[in-house]
Amino acid sequence: MKLSDMRELNVEELAEKGKEFAEEHFKLRFKNGIRQLENTAKLRAIRKDIARIKTIINEKQGVAA
Repeated sequence: MKLSDMRELNVEELAEKGKEFAEEHFKLRFKNGIRQLENTAKLRAIRKDIARIKTIINEKQGVAA
């Protein structure tokens, strides 16, 4: 998912996408553990998408670091 697309979503939609990505990450980690995952780069991409979503949620909520 592109960053510009993520920024257009509201906080609730972002949280839902975060849950979806977390579930997909879990499934990919499981497949990787039993050596059935062919594209291991997807793990890293999903992790980065989750981090992007969390960052955007924090920005929208006005949470200062």
